[in-house]
Amino acid sequence: MRGVVVVGGELGRRLWRYAWPSATGRRNRAYLRDRLIALPLLAVVAAGAFGWAYADVREDSAHLRERLAPALVGLANAKASLFIAHGEAVANLHEAGAVDLVGLSQRYRTRVARATQSLNEVTRSGALTVAEEQELRVVSALVVDYTGRIGRAQGHARDPVLRDAELSYARSMLCSTPVAAADRQDRHPPCRPTTGSGATSIVDRVAGLERELRGRLADRAAWGPGVLTAAAVAGAALVLLAAGLWRTVVFLRRRFRIRLSIPLALAALPLLAVPFLTADAVLAQHAQTRTLPLADALATRTSPRTETIAEERPFDGPDPTAVEVLGSRIDDTLSDGRLAFLDGAAPFVLPVGLAGAALVGGALHAYRREYLVVARPGAVT
Repeated sequence: MRGVVVVGGELGRRLWRYAWPSATGRRNRAYLRDRLIALPLLAVVAAGAFGWAYADVREDSAHLRERLAPALVGLANAKASLFIAHGEAVANLHEAGAVDLVGLSQRYRTRVARATQSLNEVTRSGALTVAEEQELRVVSALVVDYTGRIGRAQGHARDPVLRDAELSYARSMLCSTPVAAADRQDRHPPCRPTTGSGATSIVDRVAGLERELRGRLADRAAWGPGVLTAAAVAGAALVLLAAGLWRTVVFLRRRFRIRLSIPLALAALPLLAVPFLTADAVLAQHAQTRTLPLADALATRTSPRTETIAEERPFDGPDPTAVEVLGSRIDDTLSDGRLAFLDGAAPFVLPVGLAGAALVGGALHAYRREYLVVARPGAVT
């Protein structure tokens, strides 16, 4: 055990000597050798860790904005449109004469088409896994069967028994929860999605997809352990790198009479961007966290009644629980939660860091080589 402690202490001392050597009483050659090892290594570690963490946060923000949020909006739109279409179909079919003359209303046809379009957009969003895409294809097939049942009910419009039987079956395809007696007069009765083996209706399957997407959104919106670890490593490496560059510049000025090392100054310039990149990452992560309640509202608080009112009275104030309003708020939150002028900067963090490491290594190697060949006047050997 004592041997392990001794070896560990010696290893730590050597690492500290390379990371933070003292110029007092040290020969120029030894100090430059330590700097030649430590500074490029710190630059590579800092650039790698910081670049990975920053790119991960930026990628999460883009994934939420471009894939997950549109998919959630599409599912909410499809669900609301199908309920509105069903309410229209029931109202039309109870007016047998009107159906015989003009058929089902334009709103019914528009809402069915909108639901189908929304489901297709969700499929193309790229937010779903292979299994979820298969589930969505099942939902699309059920929507086709549902419209077929409504068509059969329209064919039996003058036969109340057959008409109501077809409508009841169509309703069961849409929602597995029976209509409560207190809600039978409601044009859009509540539909609570079920889970487990009995979750076979359209709403059950859509609600399951929404849960999966919201779970992934919550995972991406949280500070992951990998990002936190990389940020801690990058923070420590950046502090040591900045301090090491400053001490090396001071050393060169005192021992080698070099007022300013241009290569080291150029290598230090990217450090000025670190505060902006850090602020951008923090803003993006905060914006992702703020989208969580909005995503939950899309899945649980939207209703066909709200969508119908918004459609019928477009000039009234927007309802905060309308699908379009919630979708716009998510998009605005994610778009505003970043520094736009840094778009596209993430892929360059690591290459710039590697270039800085090469520049520092090349400059220190040149100084050390020049010192070994010809000692500078006044240099301490």
